[in-house]
Amino acid sequence: MQKPLIVLVGPTASGKTELALELIKKFPLEIISADSRQIYRFMDIGTGKPLRKKEHRLIDVADPDEAFTAADFVRLAENAAGAIYREGKIPFVVGGSGLYIKVFIDGLCEAPPADEVIRKKLLARAESAGIRALHEELAKVDPEAAEKISPNDSRRTVRALEVFELTRKPISYFQKKTKKPQYRVLMLGIRFPAAELYERINRRCGEMLKSGLVEEVRGLAARGYDGKLKAMDGLGYKEALGFINGKYTFDEMTRLFKMNTRRYAKRQMTWFRKDRRINWIDASGRGTDTVVTELSYLIEDFLKGSTGK
Repeated sequence: MQKPLIVLVGPTASGKTELALELIKKFPLEIISADSRQIYRFMDIGTGKPLRKKEHRLIDVADPDEAFTAADFVRLAENAAGAIYREGKIPFVVGGSGLYIKVFIDGLCEAPPADEVIRKKLLARAESAGIRALHEELAKVDPEAAEKISPNDSRRTVRALEVFELTRKPISYFQKKTKKPQYRVLMLGIRFPAAELYERINRRCGEMLKSGLVEEVRGLAARGYDGKLKAMDGLGYKEALGFINGKYTFDEMTRLFKMNTRRYAKRQMTWFRKDRRINWIDASGRGTDTVVTELSYLIEDFLKGSTGK
């Protein structure tokens, strides 16, 4: 029997956390954070961690210098979901990390982990010959994957070729073997018109800087966490490191932080729009109470068993 699972997605600065905290007051839900940066300890301001961390699982579960993969997220999320079910509640996955959410609800591909040597070689070839040349190569060894991957998608093209070089089997072979978790899922999404979202992002970035983001990054650097780490390459952190190291002025750092965050939000929405299961709520010009009410109707119907795409 499939167990119910509710997911709330949306781009950065769309207000997911505030909405989630209101919804857990109305329903027997417990939040599982699906944020690829909030997993790291000591990184609070730049990741936008909620002040009420105790109401979110999977926050502060790794140090910034620890390797953390989608497979790690699935393992921890499945453990968290199991504990939540045992408490008589329903897991409420909230976040903007599309990959983490997808592998959790749809299953994780059993392809081998990344190989840094092969990946660097493929990236160098993509740089010299162009990503389309690599995509043409992929079409010869794995036409099924190539048909699904855009010729401009360097990340997925490189990954597919990496898997083939490691195993001599196409990534589509492993994808077909993926075991899907047995959840009955309701997917909810929050969206804004681009102009309004970008205003929210600019405001949020400014608030993070006023709240001490640069000082937080100085503290991380003092602990030995430098820009070579994946965690420190996140939005706000890489720009703040550039300012601290004299690469940017404060104004240039601020401009880049806002611009890069806007671009990230655009990529998030591109990812989420591909998932037709998401029930989108337009939050433009609407207060939190109104949006919560609309989300509540969908959740009530889902829990009654009448919906859930």
